[in-house]
Amino acid sequence: MTPIRLLLVDDDPLVRAGLSLMLGGADDIEIVGEAADGDEVDALVDRTRPDVVLMDIRMPTLDGLSATERLRGRADAPQVVVLTTFHADDQVVRALRAGAAGFVLKDTPPAEIVEAVRRVAVGDPVLSPAVTRQLMAHAAGTAPDPRTTTARSRVAALNDREREVAVAVGRGASNAEIAAELFMSIATVKTHVSRILAKLALNNRVQIALLTYDAGLLEDEDR
Repeated sequence: MTPIRLLLVDDDPLVRAGLSLMLGGADDIEIVGEAADGDEVDALVDRTRPDVVLMDIRMPTLDGLSATERLRGRADAPQVVVLTTFHADDQVVRALRAGAAGFVLKDTPPAEIVEAVRRVAVGDPVLSPAVTRQLMAHAAGTAPDPRTTTARSRVAALNDREREVAVAVGRGASNAEIAAELFMSIATVKTHVSRILAKLALNNRVQIALLTYDAGLLEDEDR
């Protein structure tokens, strides 16, 4: 089995050492590089070609949010998981909007961080449904009206079935749960999710969820 190539980005050398020890001990994860600041990320990604980047938010020169936005704009962008000390704040929401596949708290148990890297590497967001709802509600509560208008305009590109799948993703449902709810196969759900991502130029399921909240689709459903 090909190991997951992982890049660590944190300005604290002790944190990097701890993460390297913890994650490097997994048989299916290979630490391919370390960076102390966001401005080092692009060059390291070019050189090491990681599958996943574990990215601290607060760094002195280029913060992890800006580095994530820049990185996810690349055609060959790796998945990004942000490291944070908060469950939900504006910075985490911004990171998710920028294309991060999720976040982990710095005090997360080691086994859960390892599992988070594994999940992101295969395309699954690192957010439980409860945390997803918390973050989406936070984002929706602070979203200005122009964002809602723009989101509704973008969602209009979806057909009815894709819209149903997008709403289910917004609720935090898994592919299996969506398949059971909408009476389709898991493979068909995956196809719909892929089409939604392509049509709306989004990076991952988390961004689909954010867009459904911005567009008010879940509020419409509740009515």
